[in-house]
Amino acid sequence: MVRITEDMVRRRAEHNNCEIFSLEELSLHQQDIERLEHIDRWCRDLRILYLQNNLIPRIENVGRLKKLEYLNLALNNIEIIENLEGCESLQKLDLTVNFVWSLSSVCSLRGNAHLRELYLVGNPCTQYQGYRAYVIATLPQLQSLDGEPIKRAERIRAEQGLEELRRWVLEQQADQQQKREQDKRMEHKNPTSIVQDGGNQQSPESEAECMQREREFWETPCDFSPESRLEAHRYLEEKRRQRTADKEKKPKKSRTLMAEDGRALNVNESKLGFTLTEDEENNCIQLDLHVYRHLDTSLMEVDVQPTYVRVMVKGKVFQLSLSGEVKPDSSTAQRSQTTGHLLITMPWAHGEVKPKKMPQQKPLVSHSNQQEEETKRCVCVFAGSGWRWIRVRVAVWTLATSLPLHTLPLSRYGNHRMYLSPRTL
Repeated sequence: MVRITEDMVRRRAEHNNCEIFSLEELSLHQQDIERLEHIDRWCRDLRILYLQNNLIPRIENVGRLKKLEYLNLALNNIEIIENLEGCESLQKLDLTVNFVWSLSSVCSLRGNAHLRELYLVGNPCTQYQGYRAYVIATLPQLQSLDGEPIKRAERIRAEQGLEELRRWVLEQQADQQQKREQDKRMEHKNPTSIVQDGGNQQSPESEAECMQREREFWETPCDFSPESRLEAHRYLEEKRRQRTADKEKKPKKSRTLMAEDGRALNVNESKLGFTLTEDEENNCIQLDLHVYRHLDTSLMEVDVQPTYVRVMVKGKVFQLSLSGEVKPDSSTAQRSQTTGHLLITMPWAHGEVKPKKMPQQKPLVSHSNQQEEETKRCVCVFAGSGWRWIRVRVAVWTLATSLPLHTLPLSRYGNHRMYLSPRTL
């Protein structure tokens, strides 16, 4: 029997830093839970609760969830709608494919003033004559039933014939209840022995006999009831235990992670992609392991050694040999919240830490200083018959703005030659 535990709830509260007292959304679907308990004490602020596809036979221990707005109990073994009066903020209730035969139990939802949507598809009560009209007349706050919006004319007609609808529903409900009691008595008289045979390991069966017995189990007609659903669940559980026992009997292949000379081998049992890069500025090496995004972090273990790194992902080994020695004590492991990738940073044990290159800043020179700063320049002037050199004093800003032709710098701090036409003489 699977019970709701605090560890189970915390593992599904990773998006809330594993804090359950302030949790607003909780998903416990497909956990084979057989009893609804503890949630109303641990998670008082819940607004959305998913409990579909379990084995819950009764609605209980949710009356303290005053902020609960959406409750999903589809695909369970519920037969009566009850114990929801305390859910003052309940707006949507999903009971699809259960075993609700007591249609009159919807009267317990009258106190849920904010209830707008109700789903009862796949329940025995939906086969009653006048089912939809009875629910609409009983719950005036509903706006949608089984995904179909309720029209005003439909509500008026249902309220007018409520007394007759109630009488029809109670008669059909009594017949269904009597049938359920007979099915329970028959189940106690003739308990199934298929599950017991499945657990008998005294006489080994051939593969053909196992296939025949399994075919008979699934092809034999039976009533759709909570008992038959539990029987199918226990049968599948027994088959799962048998497969697990068979795997344990088979000798496991020994893992070879180290070579004979003590060198670590490269192993990737989990078939995960990875990227190995070297950061020269920080003198380290980074391993980006492409872990599945929705994989629980508790299923991973990281082990950094001087010459290799090993990561266990759900019991499967990822091991990578390194080209040099690293510092295990200074290594870090971080996981991305968007992609789920695991980033392992490992500093090199030997190497130079290169300083970061700072961007060069241009010196600030005021406009007045530029005008005052003058240097000697050598200007070559063309005077008609040939070239001659004339030494003049020219301001730096004059060279840049006043002279109309090109300048050719000889060196950073040397003279400048300027070619002028005779008109400038």
